[in-house]
Amino acid sequence: MGQCYGKNSTVSIVRDDNLVPIAAAATYPQSPLPSATPTGQYYASSTSATSPWHSSPYHNPQGSNSPLPAGVSPSPARSTSSKSTPRRFFRRPFPPPSPAKHIKASLLKRQGRQPARQTSIPEEDGGGAEADQQQQQHERLDKSFGYNKNFLAKYELGKEVGRGHFGHTCSAKVKKGDLKGQQVAVKIISKSKMTTPISIEDVRREVKILKSLSGHTNLVKFYDACEDPNNVYVIMELCEGGELLDRILSRGGRYTEEDAKAIILQILGVVSFCHLQGVIHRDLKPENFLFTTKDEDATMKLIDFGLSDFVRPDERLNDIVGSAFYVAPEVLHRSYTLEADIWSIGVITFILLCGSRPFWARTESGIFRAVLRADPNFDDAPWPEVSPEAKDFVKRLLNKDHRKRMTAAQALTHPWLRDETSIVPLDILIYKLVKSFFRATPLKRAALKCLSKALTEDELVYLRIQFKLLEPNKDGRISLDNFKMSLMRNATDAMKESRVAEILSSMGQLSYKKIDFEEFCAAAISTYQLEALEGWEQIATTAFEFFEQEANRIISVEELAREMNLGPTVHSILRDWIRKSDGKLSFLGYTKFLHGVTVRNPSTRQ
Repeated sequence: MGQCYGKNSTVSIVRDDNLVPIAAAATYPQSPLPSATPTGQYYASSTSATSPWHSSPYHNPQGSNSPLPAGVSPSPARSTSSKSTPRRFFRRPFPPPSPAKHIKASLLKRQGRQPARQTSIPEEDGGGAEADQQQQQHERLDKSFGYNKNFLAKYELGKEVGRGHFGHTCSAKVKKGDLKGQQVAVKIISKSKMTTPISIEDVRREVKILKSLSGHTNLVKFYDACEDPNNVYVIMELCEGGELLDRILSRGGRYTEEDAKAIILQILGVVSFCHLQGVIHRDLKPENFLFTTKDEDATMKLIDFGLSDFVRPDERLNDIVGSAFYVAPEVLHRSYTLEADIWSIGVITFILLCGSRPFWARTESGIFRAVLRADPNFDDAPWPEVSPEAKDFVKRLLNKDHRKRMTAAQALTHPWLRDETSIVPLDILIYKLVKSFFRATPLKRAALKCLSKALTEDELVYLRIQFKLLEPNKDGRISLDNFKMSLMRNATDAMKESRVAEILSSMGQLSYKKIDFEEFCAAAISTYQLEALEGWEQIATTAFEFFEQEANRIISVEELAREMNLGPTVHSILRDWIRKSDGKLSFLGYTKFLHGVTVRNPSTRQ
């Protein structure tokens, strides 16, 4: 377990008296969060252009009550040098490859730098030629963004309040227009730092995302974007209440359950909104949530979309970015989508409830290994005093199998958070699941219908809310028009232009169908998510009893393989799913048939 620190200048901090060695498949002991002014011996590593994690001009060198969107700070744990150990002490000649290796290379490429290479004989001209080539490429880059060029005419810059590798942030006063006299935050991004097409596109995408998402209560307001020959200026709402991290520290490192709920409800609300619009944040952490004022009940705002991206319904990203303590396992495997944000929310919730990070080590490589292999520790204090519902909530967010995690909308209906006054948004996941249901074979649909009949009341709450959001017709059924109207009503203008038509066209099977609530339940459930429940065995047993009565039939191995779109290579596995006594699916076969077989190619394993 690592300790959570506020930012201090441009240095990342690791405490010396609580270093924990990394161990594969280990559960790490907890260590409490320090006070707001920790004491003791520290190791510090300066942030540089070669940092394997994103640096941001939102970084506040003072580290206290930043009035600006605080972006991605350097990771609180950096690799430190150590004396070499003779090879005879290793069972293997060398330690296993660091999971940080390809991440560092990816981030260096994004920043326009090449990983350092050691050569026995330095090349006298090679370095200079390469530098000249990079300089020529830098000069050829088009750094015209098409933004307003009247920044100095509209805004009067105030003091600098934050600084990072790519620029700095200032407060400013609006001199004219609708916001005349109002204080705003200005993120100033130096064009000289934009040394690659990727870095230029990053700025374009951040502004585009801020424009497209503007309007949610818990999302920082975007006002304007300007440019001049030297800089890009992103003008946003000024939040003067400080970071969520500062408030955690001021409370002695943790929140009560009731206070934590108020925070998590806001986080889930804004993240579910982003996900519905097809935006993944990719850097959710306490530093990126700011309070509008210093009041205890002030509204919280999500900021810093510098690492965010648009993602299509069936698309998986492979760009590895984020902050080490909050990165999801699938991000390290270079194949992820919206569920990666849910993992980060799980880490934040863990910190709020107990004051410690769930995964910690002394180096970034160690943190990554812990994320991939270790399990959070729910045995040490204060977890024995935390409610079972809260622990279940965190566990369902920190499931290493991304398919088994709740979505942000589902999490809002979890028993720990459930409140009749809470607003649960439309969940984009139901569009994907319903599409898959009506593309499935008749036997698969029958198996899912039997599973839906065994659902508990806790699971039905979410489905009833989503069905109601689709506004059923007078006959209590819904059609493709209902899915279309609900999506259009909840979509931003940007989403209407780019994604709505694609999503609806993929659901063409519903064009001439109307489904009632019972069939909707069968279509909108995820077997993987149900498997994460403690009561899964009972649900599966009850569902199989319905399946035996209504849909189980004699089936051959060959037919079962065709049902699941599998080849002859898996026939030996499928034989174990069919009862020898009557040739029908066994209980094992039924549960495996529900979610299918994942066939992995060893040559593509990360």
